[in-house]
Amino acid sequence: MRYKWLIGALGVALALMAALPLSVHVLARGIRGVESFAQAAESASFGVVWAINALVLLAFGLFIAQTGRETWRVLGTVALALLIGGLILLILSPQRAADAYVALLSGPLSRLNRWATWIDDAISLTLVALAIALVFKAKLFSLGAEGQIFLGALASGLVALFVEGLPTALHLSLAVGAGALVGLLWGLIPALLRAYLGANELVATLMLNPIAALIYGFVLERIRLPQSGIIASAFFPETALLPRLIPATRVTSAVLWALIAALAVWWLMTRTPFGYALRAMGANADFARYGGIRLERVIVGAMALSGLLSGLAGSYLALGIYQRLPLAVSSGLTFEAIVAALLARNNPLAVPAMALLYSYLRVGAPIMQNDAAVSLEIVRIIQALIILLFTAEGLLSLWERRRAVAAWKAS
Repeated sequence: MRYKWLIGALGVALALMAALPLSVHVLARGIRGVESFAQAAESASFGVVWAINALVLLAFGLFIAQTGRETWRVLGTVALALLIGGLILLILSPQRAADAYVALLSGPLSRLNRWATWIDDAISLTLVALAIALVFKAKLFSLGAEGQIFLGALASGLVALFVEGLPTALHLSLAVGAGALVGLLWGLIPALLRAYLGANELVATLMLNPIAALIYGFVLERIRLPQSGIIASAFFPETALLPRLIPATRVTSAVLWALIAALAVWWLMTRTPFGYALRAMGANADFARYGGIRLERVIVGAMALSGLLSGLAGSYLALGIYQRLPLAVSSGLTFEAIVAALLARNNPLAVPAMALLYSYLRVGAPIMQNDAAVSLEIVRIIQALIILLFTAEGLLSLWERRRAVAAWKAS
């Protein structure tokens, strides 16, 4: 135990040290010697950027500690997808292939605003990926996060717009709480259908998603700004906005949300009776029922808590990113979060690192398009390759396990 604490302390120290040149690179647009360190140190945002970069590096260190040897398989999957995507790009546009990949892999760290976009995107992806990992751990294939994001954002937006006269702390807390609560309640609908009526949770959640989107659009159409060229609500008052940590960016205190959510889901999964029941159901539902576990309660609890996290993600998008209710508040975030959750092996402590990695590609795609005049669809190909390679890896592992079981029975 003493050595674990020593290794942990060493990891934190290394993260703090490595975060320094990374922060200088972001704030000074590269490291050119002593003058770039001085330029970065003069920035009022240096301390916050350094702290967030340290958390980013700690997330990757935690991912390595949690996954062990699996780290190389996951990173190998991503590297192979990047390699195949690079070969495709080399065939389609040989003159721009090098510039395009430099823009893709270094773009999110080239400027403060691009770095901030990466962090913003990773926060929302982390929250939704945690929601996905929670239900996937119980072998529940729920895809209801998309609708929960819409309704969570709507609930937070309505509180922000129409509840007046409250101090900032109370107004913001009420708006965030409303989004999380509505997400939880919407998650209860497919949960109850699955637990007590035997309905397929995949079908139920997929059918509920467009209903949630229609409700969102119906309400937004009635509260939109009159004579506006876009379908969006008015901007929220300052009392309902998440406090910004870095001026002129959208990096807010929701950085702590992702950290606290990951720790909370990990604690729930590994340190509580509910977490034991969740893992037992995921390992073998029949055995868990035989052991006295009420699977109905596990299903309802897992899907409701997943809805809470997705609703919280909707609140973050509304109150922190857009600062109003736009028509497209999510844009398929759920399906991106599924990849992050799968890459993390549904391990909540590994989810932030995979969300950061996947968000890096998401943010790098438009940068590649702008800086190298290459279509961002190449990144879509890379994302699809990651999914295919990960699925193939899972099938290979399943085949190896079955082969081992067959050999054991034969002996």
